[in-house]
Amino acid sequence: MKHKSGFVNIIGNPNVGKSTLMNALIGQKLSIITNKAQTTRHRIIGILNEDDFQIVFSDTPGIIKPVYKLQENMMNFVHSAFQDADILIYMIEVGEKGLKDEDLYQRIKKSDLPLMILLNKIDLTEQELVLEAVSFWEKEFPKAKIVPISALNGFNVKEIISMIVEQLPESPAYYDKDAITDKSERFFIEEIIREKILKHYKKEVPYSVEIEVEEFFEEEEIIRIRAVIYVLRESQKGILIGHKGLGLKRIGTEARKDIEQMLDKKVFLATTIKVKKNWRDDDRQLKKFGYGS
Repeated sequence: MKHKSGFVNIIGNPNVGKSTLMNALIGQKLSIITNKAQTTRHRIIGILNEDDFQIVFSDTPGIIKPVYKLQENMMNFVHSAFQDADILIYMIEVGEKGLKDEDLYQRIKKSDLPLMILLNKIDLTEQELVLEAVSFWEKEFPKAKIVPISALNGFNVKEIISMIVEQLPESPAYYDKDAITDKSERFFIEEIIREKILKHYKKEVPYSVEIEVEEFFEEEEIIRIRAVIYVLRESQKGILIGHKGLGLKRIGTEARKDIEQMLDKKVFLATTIKVKKNWRDDDRQLKKFGYGS
C-alpha cells in the first residue's frame, strides 16, 4: 500500500473556527479556543496519522491588518502557510465576501495550490443563506472544493479528511507516526494559561499578555510549574490580580486543572505577574517568546 503525506494549512479571518476545526480533525484539543479575535498567535501544527497517510495540519492566526510588531509576526505565520502547503484550506462563515487583507485574498485567488473552501457554522444559519453562500464562492473560486461544515458539531469533518487524502501526494511521513504536534509541553501550558485570561478579561488586557514557563520540574508524584504572566502596564497587573488576589487565583486554578488533564498527573502551578513595557514591539522580546526568526 502506497503512503501519502502532506501539509494542509488553514487560513481565514478571525473567529471563523479554524482552531475548532483543527481540534476536530486531530481528535483532541491542541489549539486554544475563545470567542475573542486573535486567540491564535502562533502557527500550530496538528498531525493526523493512519497506516497509509499522514496529514500535517497548520492552524494559523486570523488574518488582520497589523498594528504592532507582534501582529506583524502573527501575519508572517499566515504567509508561511502558503510556502509549504500541499493543500490550502480557506475557512469562512456565511456572509463573508473576502479577507481583512485584500493582498492575501488575491494571493489565494492566484495560487495554484489545491484549495478547499470550508463554509463553517452552517448550524447557525438558514439553509437558504448557506446555498446562496455556496453559489457565491463557486463563482469566486471555480476550481475550489466548497464544503459546508460545522466544525463544532463535527458535521462533514470526516468527509473533509477523505477529500484531503484523495489529493495528497505520495510521500513517506514527515514526522514520527506517533507524533501529534511539533510543539512542546511548555508551549501548551503557556497557551492554557493565556486561554483563561482571554476567557475572563476584556478590552485590551488579554492582548497585552504573554506567558512564559520558567520552571518545569517533574517529580514522582507531582509536576511543579512556575509561570510568569507578562503585561504591558502596572495597571494591567492590578486588574489581573483582582480584589484580594482572586483574579489570579481563578486563572491558576482553572489552568492547573486543564494542565493536569493534559499531562495526566498532579500539578502544582505557581503564577506571578511582571510588567514588561512595550514587549509587543520589541524584536528581542518577541523572538524570546517564539515570534519571528
